[in-house]
Order: sequence, then C-alpha cells, then structure tokens
Amino acid sequence: MTSSTTIKAGRRTIGDGQPVYIIAEIGINHNGSLELARKLIDGAIFAGADAVKFQKRTPELCVPRDQWHLERDTPWGRITYLEYRYKMEFTYEQFRSIDRYCRARNLDWFASCWDEEAVDFMEQFDTPLYKVASATLTDLALVQKMKATGRPLMLSTGMSDMRQIQAAVAVAGPDNLLLAHATSSYPCPPEELNLRMIPTLKALYPTIPIGYSGHEVGLAPTWAAVALGATFVERHITLDRAMWGSDQAASVEVMGFHNLVRNIRDIEQALGDGVKRIYPSELPVMKKLRRIDSTQPDHAHS
Repeated sequence: MTSSTTIKAGRRTIGDGQPVYIIAEIGINHNGSLELARKLIDGAIFAGADAVKFQKRTPELCVPRDQWHLERDTPWGRITYLEYRYKMEFTYEQFRSIDRYCRARNLDWFASCWDEEAVDFMEQFDTPLYKVASATLTDLALVQKMKATGRPLMLSTGMSDMRQIQAAVAVAGPDNLLLAHATSSYPCPPEELNLRMIPTLKALYPTIPIGYSGHEVGLAPTWAAVALGATFVERHITLDRAMWGSDQAASVEVMGFHNLVRNIRDIEQALGDGVKRIYPSELPVMKKLRRIDSTQPDHAHS
C-alpha cells in the first residue's frame, strides 16, 4: 500500500507521486562563517537541491556540563568545548541574512533544533518545516515543542530502535509528519545502512511520507533509497571533504551533489508506474525485429 498523504512544505509538496524532495544539509559545515554558508547555499542551488538545512543549538543546554571546559584544537586555536560550540552558532542577524539570501534565490531553508530554546529562536523565521535530529528523537518534550508550532515535522531515526521511533511518532502524531530512515555513523559503512528499512517504514506508516537521511561515502545508496521508495532525501553538502569539521568526511562535494540530484531525477522517471505497455519508440524496432505476433489468432497454437 502506498501513502496517499502528501505534505506541503515551502515551495514543494512531499510524498508518494511527487518529485523527491532533496535537502542539502549544510549543518555545521559552514564552520561559523556566513560567507562559507552562502557559498554552500550557492552550491546547493547549482546542484538542484530543493532546500538547505542548518542546525540550531543553545550550547549550555546541548553540551553536558562536564564537557564545558574540556579544551580542544579548533580553527580558532585551542579553546574550551563550550567556546567552540558558540563559535559554530549563527546569531539572529546572521540567520536573518541567510533567510534573505535563500528567499531571493527561491530556495527553502530550515533547521534541526537541538533544544527547546532553539525552537523559540527559530520561530522568529518563517521556515517551511522543522527537523528532529536523530540524537534528539528520544527528547519527547522537544518533539512536542516543535510539533506545537504547527509546522511540518521531519523525524530522523538514526541510533534508535523501533520502540523509540514508535514513541516519537505517537507524541508527534501522524499528521504533517515526515519520517527519515538513517544510521548515525559518520561516515556510515554500507553494511550498516539497512536501506530495506525504507519499505518497512512505508508499510508500517502508510500515511506518513518516508525518506532517507544518508551519511555514507558515495552516492549509490542514496539512489537505491529513491528506488526503494524514499519520498525525500537528505545528504550533507561541503565545498571540500578535507575541510576541518566532524561532518565533512561524510558529506558530498558540490559536483557530486549535482550528480546526485541529476540521477535522482532520472531514477524518478525510470521507475514509471508499473503498468506494462508498448512505447511508441518500440514500434519501429518491433516492426523490424519481431517475426511472429503471438496475439494474432492465426498464429495461435491449437
């Protein structure tokens, strides 16, 4: 049974029978630089993505207190983990600039909120949806807070078992909900991608659009996810996989993202509707190569 439910998000409709909604996850690959964020947005537009996604955290709420003062090497020198997390967060003015930049280019943008204060912060912008990151799937109060905004909600299911997924879906409710299959390792080895979870989730939740959030190296598994019925896909985008940052190695560079999108569009067309027919392009070939027409009664065997 296929989903009859589609969800309007920004400029697009997501669900079965619709073009795959392709999200370029910028995440934290901007390394706190607005200029880098703009270049990544430009790259996503060039590649043909439908949306870009950021992350929003309130560092004191998201960093465990015992890690606040641990020092680490960063592009800003050796600083505490809490200082580093602040360097990676965009301010209201910076997000306002991103909002203007995307709107001027007809590109959807949204964010995954990692804490309840981040939801209040993001409500200052009219984004088309919210995402619950895999890491926060079990924070049911946060799921509830995002759902209460009335915006569509995308749940990512990495590092979660079925019981936890079902609990989050129960809290969010099936309306205006999107569910993304994911495995949260960066980069993810192919044998842990478990893409057959996509048809499993589609069968379990026939009225919820099911998608795929991938962290693998390479593009083939994402194409396979589309062939298996993913109605939206999300991949991290980067200008250079060798750049500093924890997500860069599991990201796709701009030309790779361009290939990803182009081939997804080809796959969508190639999948067809499952009804067998003879296409006009086959007729001259049939006339030239077929000797016997088995549908004619005079050729039928008695």
